[in-house]
Amino acid sequence: MGIVDVEVQNGLAWVTVNNPPVNATSTAVRQGLLDAVAKVQGAERAILQCAGQTFIAGGDMSEFDAPPQEPHLPDVVNAIESSETPFVAALHGTVLGGGLEIAMACAYRVAAPGTKLGLPEVSVGLIPGAGGTQRAPRLFGWDAAIDMACSGKLLTAETAQKLGAVDVIDADITTAAQTIPLTSSMRVSDRPVEALDSEWIAEKRTTLRHRARGQAAPLHNLDALLWACEPFAKGQPKERDLHLSLRASDESRALRHAFFAERAVAQPAEIAGATPKDIARIAVVGGGLMGAGIAAACLGAGFDVTIIERDQEAAKAAKGRVHGIVAGALKRGKVDQAKHDAQITAFTAGVGYDIAKDADLAIEAVFEDVNVKKEAFQNLAAVMREDAILATNTSYLDPRDIFEGIANPARCVGLHFFSPAHIMKLLEVVKLPETAPDTLATAFALAKRLRKVAVLSGICDGFIGNRMLAAYRRAAEYMLADGALPKQIDDAMRAFGMAMGPFEAQDMSGLQIALANRRRQDATRAPSERYVTISDQLCAADRIGQRAGKGWYLYEDGDRTPKVDPAVTDLITTYSRDNAITREAFTPGQIQTQLLAALANEGARIVDEGIAENDAAVDMVKLHGYGFPRWRGGPMFAAQIAGTDAIRDALDALEAKSPGSWIRAARYQ
Repeated sequence: MGIVDVEVQNGLAWVTVNNPPVNATSTAVRQGLLDAVAKVQGAERAILQCAGQTFIAGGDMSEFDAPPQEPHLPDVVNAIESSETPFVAALHGTVLGGGLEIAMACAYRVAAPGTKLGLPEVSVGLIPGAGGTQRAPRLFGWDAAIDMACSGKLLTAETAQKLGAVDVIDADITTAAQTIPLTSSMRVSDRPVEALDSEWIAEKRTTLRHRARGQAAPLHNLDALLWACEPFAKGQPKERDLHLSLRASDESRALRHAFFAERAVAQPAEIAGATPKDIARIAVVGGGLMGAGIAAACLGAGFDVTIIERDQEAAKAAKGRVHGIVAGALKRGKVDQAKHDAQITAFTAGVGYDIAKDADLAIEAVFEDVNVKKEAFQNLAAVMREDAILATNTSYLDPRDIFEGIANPARCVGLHFFSPAHIMKLLEVVKLPETAPDTLATAFALAKRLRKVAVLSGICDGFIGNRMLAAYRRAAEYMLADGALPKQIDDAMRAFGMAMGPFEAQDMSGLQIALANRRRQDATRAPSERYVTISDQLCAADRIGQRAGKGWYLYEDGDRTPKVDPAVTDLITTYSRDNAITREAFTPGQIQTQLLAALANEGARIVDEGIAENDAAVDMVKLHGYGFPRWRGGPMFAAQIAGTDAIRDALDALEAKSPGSWIRAARYQ
């Protein structure tokens, strides 16, 4: 079978695309479709279908860094729309990007139930380039077109049918495509567009700008959609020009880097050729917020889950937490009643380690104390099979100490979940020297089933993510001592695209967490490293964050909106005065570049030390666990865009005020 086959029988022309895995619109597919348009002329109808699990699900992004090759997709799409023989699109799976642009150019659209349609180019920093923004408002209406193009929202075929964009929904799309009545219909590109109110447009733009957090593509998509108010022949070339120019933008390059990096980190060299073990039953030790979140995530992936607690009261509380999470998923429409009930049935909570004896995997989520964790695994090892996998959820502790003395250490691994564990996508998989490849492969298979992004990490203090977070916070606190204030730094990093600034984030998680880590590091901290005590002073005053109503900011009457507290400003300026520091102003750009440099330098050191396999691994940790803006690609990619000289200069600036506090990575020396 060729990449695009054409077969004409009894007046029906069957055009079949077969370009696994997702039938992307590669150069060969585009040429095959263009040739097919010529071949089907004279037939009653041409039925466009795709082999495999999906209709055309987007373009071939591997081609985006090269000059566009003919035939260009707009020419193919326009040829399909202009064909004398009407095309019927037989849709199944996902119909995305160029696939939807092709489907919109067809005269008719039939779809299998549950088919998803969308224009997700915004997720890689682009706008559609083959008429997608020009046809979507004409076919789907403005609201749906904006949701798809500006937010990357997918629509079900059922929703699309209600909007008039899909003609027939039928499980037998082959028969439906053959029998749909052929009536004279206006081409989508010729359809009129509903007039828009200027206030409505302004409201949409304001909402998008707020959600975008600095990303440009959502607003570019809105601009392109509004060109649909012009004649198609005028708007479509403008869309194409903007699409091509955005391919070379830093934003699109960063988002494409993230797309490919996510797939690369899922297959580290350590698991090449390894076979994952079968996992059906999971035991979770500890039913607090983290343990309950881990249990809920595993239930959602179809596992049988048992939580082990210290007494019946704690087990009852853990059960309530998990039931609450599952009920919340039902309320939000994430699961239906049948799946909710199945998850509740698959879950138990009890006392005593004996209930873990049949588990294939045990994950501890107990207090961050090496002795507590060590005791948990000794108890688990006493009742579980010797080949059952044992996983610690530690954030900072050395897993080698935790698993000391455990039989068959090849089955031991770190699974560092991020809170809330049923929502956060990152899972750091921590390899011990003895961890077997099949154990690691099982961890990565588990992550895939949990729909999480797994990243392999070696052992160091804080692993990849928290080690970098410590460097980031340290640089931010140096700036406080040297002249900045918390809100200035937080505002600058929000403007950079971070979900929140370092001090807002610390207030949310609790300052006592970082304090405990600093106390643990006191014995090994280099004498030359600068140490700023402002955060320690806040903790001493019981200013530990939102839960206390005060931290770096003030939180009044249960309102979690951070308010600048003059007492904190006084504390900071007093610290500078008492330590003979002349305070200097920082611009937002200086703040952003110096904090990026701190992250990139620490990330580069982590790669140099072999803790992370490559820069992509570091980027995925920061994107999925720490709110780094996806549209910047991650700190390592962002540093690459900024340039080595700019990062070196920023490190020089950090070092000038904090001599002896920064160890340079090889690439920045």
